[in-house]
Amino acid sequence: MPSTFSYEWNTEAFKGKTSFNTGLFINGKFVDGSNKTTIDVVNPTNGKLITKVSEGVEKDVDLAVEAAQKAFDTAWGLNAPGSQRSELLWKLAQAMEKHHDELAAVEALDNGKTFGWAKGTDVAFSIQVIKYFAGWADKITGQVVETDERKLTYTRHEPIGVVGQIIPWNFPLLMFAWKIGPALATGNTIILKPSEFTPLTAIKMCELINEAGFPPCTLVGRKIMESAAKSNLKNVTLELGGKSPNIIFNDADMEKAVSWTTHGIFWNHGQACCAGSRIFVQAGIYDEFLKRFTEKAKAIKVGDPFAAGIDQGPQVSDIQYDRIMSYINSGRSDGATVHLGGERVGSEGYFIEPTIFTDVKPDMKIVKEEIFGPVGVVIKFEDEEDVIRQANDTTYGLAAAVFSQDINRALRTAHRLQAGTAWVNCANQLHANVPFGGFKQSGIGRELGEYALHNYTNVKAVHVNLGHEL
Repeated sequence: MPSTFSYEWNTEAFKGKTSFNTGLFINGKFVDGSNKTTIDVVNPTNGKLITKVSEGVEKDVDLAVEAAQKAFDTAWGLNAPGSQRSELLWKLAQAMEKHHDELAAVEALDNGKTFGWAKGTDVAFSIQVIKYFAGWADKITGQVVETDERKLTYTRHEPIGVVGQIIPWNFPLLMFAWKIGPALATGNTIILKPSEFTPLTAIKMCELINEAGFPPCTLVGRKIMESAAKSNLKNVTLELGGKSPNIIFNDADMEKAVSWTTHGIFWNHGQACCAGSRIFVQAGIYDEFLKRFTEKAKAIKVGDPFAAGIDQGPQVSDIQYDRIMSYINSGRSDGATVHLGGERVGSEGYFIEPTIFTDVKPDMKIVKEEIFGPVGVVIKFEDEEDVIRQANDTTYGLAAAVFSQDINRALRTAHRLQAGTAWVNCANQLHANVPFGGFKQSGIGRELGEYALHNYTNVKAVHVNLGHEL
């Protein structure tokens, strides 16, 4: 039998405990992987082992798919009306509310984000997403299409069946909710693979799925090999990150632009696909903006995510820490100026100072490539045409932000930016009912909103003969 993970916190931010199984979740039960192998889960705050979780291999994928297909054919899919799916998703949201602080603590322990952010943003938004899609479950409808008075023609949106989902390590719980919400609402069963760096909240959520009363194998999860997502012309949706531009015009509200820009790049330790990492500032306010932005970034407190007053915890892993530091070193060697930060914080864990580069050139790696850390580059621009050209000069197109008190200029710029999401006088604002996804190499398909439902249904056209004779 797989082991049980138990942990108790007695910190400034949270006092409490958790306990749950660390096996593969298949057919409503936690089981060992076929090879009995495990994966180490490491605390990014100190680099020490938190626990070990079961590792899945190809044989486990086959077992999981078989069980998920059986559930789809018998207890879920077209056999579970939308009202039932809605009720179960709502019960899952209620179970999450009951375990709100516990989920936040597990997320902070596993991922390194501060407990306050995990509680106030990640868990709260995850609950909102599950509730939103619970509301959609009994509203999946087709259309009656007028073709001929002798025929009845209509469409149905039917669940695909067993779907494979892979979630990243930067928002483990939130991405879990983004993925399972629309998939379960539309009647699919799920094979889900969390990141090996941050599997714990996904495992805890499997326990809550049982608590909510879902049929066995509606969702199966843990460390499932990525081969589950390959072959047979499967439909694919991808969210692949970005190098988002953050544009501040001369007439922007300085104080608000500085605050939102700081949030835009340093939120979640810079480990956000939509992070505003390319900061374009118009020449007339460049010096003043840089001064205030530097002061704001310098005030960010880096440390233990469970300590009071901490704004930024560690990066998620030693691999990610090394990757970010290699980009910082690349910026130095390419001739950019480290205007702020650029160093490790402390002697243990994976902490990095909020970092600002200036004097950058368009061909530098720190300008062109996604760093996925607390590193921003500040670039001066002259006019609207200049900044739109520079902002769109990227292979990515996930998000962008524009700051101006001239609403005509702000909207004109937002419309011309090649990005799936454009923020005006704000940054990193997401809502359960608003689609999110990218242009160009930032992905395929959309998360959230009604658009997310389209990823998980097949459209069937039905033609009924009411008297047509050949």
